[in-house]
Order: sequence, then structure tokens, then C-alpha cells
Amino acid sequence: MTNRLNVLKTCKLYIGGKFSRTESEHYFQVFDKKKKPLANLSRATRKDMRNAVKAARGAQSGWAGRSAYNRGQILYRMAEMLEGRRDQFVAELERVAVSQKKAEDETDAAIDRLVHYAGWTDKYPALFSTVNPVASPHFNFSIPEPTGVTGIAAPDDQPLIGLVSLVAPVIAGGNSCVILASELYGSIACTLAEIIHSSDVPGGVVNILTGFRGEIIPHMAKHMDINAILSGADDLSAKKIIQENAHLNVKRVHFYEKTDWMKEASSSPYHILDFQEIKTTWHPVGI
Repeated sequence: MTNRLNVLKTCKLYIGGKFSRTESEHYFQVFDKKKKPLANLSRATRKDMRNAVKAARGAQSGWAGRSAYNRGQILYRMAEMLEGRRDQFVAELERVAVSQKKAEDETDAAIDRLVHYAGWTDKYPALFSTVNPVASPHFNFSIPEPTGVTGIAAPDDQPLIGLVSLVAPVIAGGNSCVILASELYGSIACTLAEIIHSSDVPGGVVNILTGFRGEIIPHMAKHMDINAILSGADDLSAKKIIQENAHLNVKRVHFYEKTDWMKEASSSPYHILDFQEIKTTWHPVGI
């Protein structure tokens, strides 16, 4: 049986808590580091992205309304599930990108990163809230609230820890997201979708598309129901498109370029704050 053909995995999109085929019915092939066929990925379209944004919008308020403790439980459950499938992720990373040692280190770092942000869900509001001095007989409070639906362009480097490091602070802060996976390592994102699917994450909170950055990013940047964009991709043309179009509905935009996601500095709680809006309220003294 040494001459048998491998059965390549065909990865579906992950939208609204379900695995669905792309509207285009088109796929593209990705390869391992030895240039051998690895998997077939769905080639998402503008309609697929609209469906993902609709699912993210429908899930966002419910997710933000959950207790911080519950959101932390769910991120911790993601870490548990990733730990249980550690060997699979190590094998996939080793096949597509890095040595076995680096694959083990990256997988362990991704697990730890989820635990890290699970612990921050009920702490960042206290860290970033303030009581402001005012000259009138009022209490004045500033508190963070989720931005809303976030579009995420996944990095090509460090495909597992990079993606986890982008997604975890966004959802820890009560946002939902639509992820465009790396063109090179989209198979890692598809396997991560299986972890998310079985980790009590409500459908629509995390949506994952595979496809070509040049086809999806322009629509993501222009979409009027996406409130923020986070790009970890080192792609000058995509960056230019986002910068030119994000102003249409005043999207909050952050670029995390050339980041070493293995370093402790890349797990800052300020990554949660990047996708929070500061709401200020007044309350009369004595009432």
C-alpha cells in the first residue's frame, strides 16, 4: 500500500457555529514545507464574508452580555481542548512550517495564551476603568465596553500562536470576530475552528474564512457593519486598502506587524483595550 494516494482534507468555512461550504463552490490547494499537497481550502467570497458578519453581529450582544467569569471559563475550555489535541497541532505545525521543537513550543504557547486571557476577562475592567475628578457634585466614571464586530486578518508567521494571540483578547473583551485565515497556513485555522466548535463558544462569536487576502480584505475594510479591523499580516497592499477604506464607518484599526508572538510582551492586556470603547457616565452625589 505504499503507492496509495492520501485523502486530502477539504476544509469548510466556519460561520455561525456551523461548518459550511463556500458559496463559490471553489477550492484551492495548500502545501506542506516539502511542497506536497496538504489540504483543500474553501475559497470564500464576498457573500461568505457578509454571512459571517451577519452571524457575528447576531452573536455579539449576547456574548458581551455574559458575565466576565463565564467568558473566562469558555476561553479556559478552549485551552483544555487544545491541550487534549496537542499532538495533532504539533504534527500539523511540523508538517507545514517548522521543526518539531518549534512546533511543540508554539503549541504550548498557544495553550498558555488562552489561559492567560481567560484570567484577564474579569480583571481588565477594573484595570482600565477610572473615577474622574469633576468640579460638580457628581460621580464621573469611565468604563470599557466592547467595540463590536472585529475583522481579523491572520498572520502568515507563527500560524497557531499568532492567530490565537489575535483572537483571544478580542473575544475576551466581549467582541465577536470574522477571521480571514492565512493563505499559506489556513489548514491550521480550520483545525482551530474544530477546537472552537467544541469549546462552548456561542455560534457566531468566532467565524473563520479561508481564501485570498486580495479578494476579501477590500470588502472587509468597506463593510459598514464591521466596527474594527485587526491585521497581523505583513502585507503592504492589504494595509493600504484597510487604511483607505476603514474611515467609511470610522472603524477602529490596529496593525500588529512583525510581532514575535512567542514573547511575553505580545500577551499584554492592552491588546484587550485596543478593542474597547471608553464610556463615561455621570451620577449625582447623594442619589
